[in-house]
Amino acid sequence: MGKNKYQALAGNMLILTIGQFSSKLLVYVMLNFYTSKLGQAGFGTMNIIVSTAGLLISVVTLSIADGVLRFALEKNNDGKMVYSIGVNVCIVGCLIFAVFIPVLGMVPMLEGYEWLMYIYVCMGAVKEVSGIYVRCRYQNGVKLYAVDGILTTVSTVLFNLLFLGVFNMGVVGYVLAVIIGDISSLIFLNAVTKLYKQYHPFRNDKLLRRAMLRYSIPLMPTMIMWAIINNSDMYMVEGFISAEANGIYTFAYKFPNLVTIVVGIFAQAWRMTAITERNSRTTSIFYSNTLSMQQTMMFLTCGGIMLILRPIIIPFFGDESFSSAYFYVPTLLFATIFQAMDNFLSSIYEAARKTSHAMISSLIGAVANILLNLILIRIPALGIEGAAIATLASYVIVFIYRIIDTKKYLYMTIYWPKIIVNLLLLLSMAFSIMFTNYGTVQNVMNAVFFIAIAALNFKSCVQAVEAVLNKHRGKPKEE
Repeated sequence: MGKNKYQALAGNMLILTIGQFSSKLLVYVMLNFYTSKLGQAGFGTMNIIVSTAGLLISVVTLSIADGVLRFALEKNNDGKMVYSIGVNVCIVGCLIFAVFIPVLGMVPMLEGYEWLMYIYVCMGAVKEVSGIYVRCRYQNGVKLYAVDGILTTVSTVLFNLLFLGVFNMGVVGYVLAVIIGDISSLIFLNAVTKLYKQYHPFRNDKLLRRAMLRYSIPLMPTMIMWAIINNSDMYMVEGFISAEANGIYTFAYKFPNLVTIVVGIFAQAWRMTAITERNSRTTSIFYSNTLSMQQTMMFLTCGGIMLILRPIIIPFFGDESFSSAYFYVPTLLFATIFQAMDNFLSSIYEAARKTSHAMISSLIGAVANILLNLILIRIPALGIEGAAIATLASYVIVFIYRIIDTKKYLYMTIYWPKIIVNLLLLLSMAFSIMFTNYGTVQNVMNAVFFIAIAALNFKSCVQAVEAVLNKHRGKPKEE
């Protein structure tokens, strides 16, 4: 008997976890080094550059990487054509982007870094398309993708040690190290898979190109809207308060991003499975069960981070000047919970080829985020926390829209009582961290809350294992 869809999902997730989490963990181990070498202002500027470049990759390439993922997974498509179209869109986009480079220099926070960002965007775009294609089309592609993630991160870290630790190149050194990491990735992928043989620049199928662009272009504004929600707060904190405040805020955001990494690995495996399983008669049950698994993962990860936030995470990962960041982490953790659920619901749009609906909901969230940032950050009593609250509110708004709208395309069973209880337990931990004095009492309280979260989600963990082992085929029942 072949693998069931839960086994396929778990297998892909295990491989991606080994590759990507180990590489991401290495980045977090380096955080203390980065904060000490860059300082509050430099750390904030570096994050603005990296986040802006990530947004520009989507804009410049019309989100063609998503089209490559979608159409490379459909085996009846010519893989060489899919890859060639993806790379060609990246090349044309980068040529057009070069004309607008002077505009980047007009942004005060990016001034002096515009051509460095140009190289970052172009290399990142081709690397993203190439990695996704290998993952989808090659035998053991998921394993290669995971190994590539480790090698890229190791390369980036080694060059950061050189550029920051030896040559003291600051922000420029960090960005150069990332670019070299992407180049190393392309060299590895081509050496192992002969990927360059898949590229035929002048043999594009016009119908396939049109279909890929019709799929990917609506996702570009969606990515822009997500970037606004994720990044506008950094610009506004720096603009309304200071670069140092932005450095503290972006440092605080690193730990909720651990949840994003864990769920992101799940999402990568899930997107591949969701696309290939979209015609299954048991799709509704599969989506319901998978959402339950994702929620279990999120609640346990968020609870674990809050449990060790004050005693371990902040002292170990950050320079002493970043110690106040702990106050903003709980609100941002709640934001990542709703962001993850928003992304899960987006997979329903992608599988149904209704990507325009993802764009509409993201636009609503982005507008709400900008307005709330403009209001809340300027309130003296809130300041940096206002940015965190605005981010959380934006993701909640998108979640409400999508949970209602996606019912048109797929009905899912959502276990609301369990979600609400988990959120209340996490809220109790958040209030303990933010508003009680740090010490034994706070640690004991949070330990009790975390044990309650673990107990509440224990059954879901068991059901997930049973589903993967093919012992439990039906829909899980929640208490």
